[in-house]
Amino acid sequence: MTTWIINAWYVAGWDHEIGERPLARTICGVPMMLYRKLDRSVVAMRDACPHRLLPLSMGLREGDSIRCKYHGLKLGADGVAEEMPLRTEKVNKGICAETFVVAERHRFVWVWVGEREAADPDLIPDLWPCSTPGWTVDGGYYHVSADYRLMIDNLMDLTHETYVHAGSIGQPELMEAPLETRVEGDRVFVSRWMPGIDAPPFWRGALKKDGPVDRWQICEFIPPSAVIIDVGVAPVEAGATLQHHDQGVRGFVIDVATPESDTSMHYFWGMARSFDIDDAGFTARFKQQQGGVFLEDKEILEAQQRAIAANPAMKLNAYSIDQGGTRARQIISRIIANGSATACPHPATSTIISPNSRISRARGCSLQRARARAIISTSSR
Repeated sequence: MTTWIINAWYVAGWDHEIGERPLARTICGVPMMLYRKLDRSVVAMRDACPHRLLPLSMGLREGDSIRCKYHGLKLGADGVAEEMPLRTEKVNKGICAETFVVAERHRFVWVWVGEREAADPDLIPDLWPCSTPGWTVDGGYYHVSADYRLMIDNLMDLTHETYVHAGSIGQPELMEAPLETRVEGDRVFVSRWMPGIDAPPFWRGALKKDGPVDRWQICEFIPPSAVIIDVGVAPVEAGATLQHHDQGVRGFVIDVATPESDTSMHYFWGMARSFDIDDAGFTARFKQQQGGVFLEDKEILEAQQRAIAANPAMKLNAYSIDQGGTRARQIISRIIANGSATACPHPATSTIISPNSRISRARGCSLQRARARAIISTSSR
């Protein structure tokens, strides 16, 4: 049994990462290559030529097609053979590479790794701050050599900020404020309210003034592997509350941990904010600062993963601060056991799809069919 949900949408890349040149990325144990067609829609195809299994990401683009760099087998965007290595030979349309359902939403390219018939775009996690007018978002990507669930644990327990991120967003009050954890369907929320405190360096700069503030953190886990964190500060005189807090400066930390293997992940991080949205310089500076913060998390989680491997007889222990991550893991395990698609309903009023949002259902092709009809066996000798 895998540690991740099969019938689910996973982020394969930021929208700007995927262009004309093929991008190789392994998603949930499946090697894929992605590229944009001339109409800018995205193709996701198994990264293995059905002839001799050379990665297709090494291939040559010809229009919307890809030609294997080894013997020249040419495949269309639907994965089906268009030209044989011997060009005088009749094309065998039974030769094909597996393709995957793709969608673009919330600045990300998503792939569905499970049963094609179950690929419902309404199940894409609702990262609404990334595509709502009046908000801006930017971020980056890290490859992390750790179980993706360790990242979810990390993001659902922000008490670690006091020690891991002491120079930027951490402060002692994080260890003193009470936590409230609740579960709503397949989602988990962890809330923290810190009234009348001094703002940490970043939030002081964002607010552009000194003085006591009310600070909030509301972590939300969305299956299969996203966490968005409602964060910000407001001057105490503004009257903000945990339920209503648009009076100061507010943002959402955007985090998606896509499994690569049992012990590695693709970590997509960013920040959506509703203040100073036209200040490109601030966006660039903050992205650089945020990238440094998440590098600190990467260092911690990779060391933790090495320690887990070195201590196979020991188990992870959960304390009261770990309730959010524990509940998220329980939901993941339950969905895996049920073998069902993730249930991520979101109100139509909060679902805002960007103008270029699209879904592609390119023709699928099973590996068994491709191999059974291949002219030359791809078996290793």
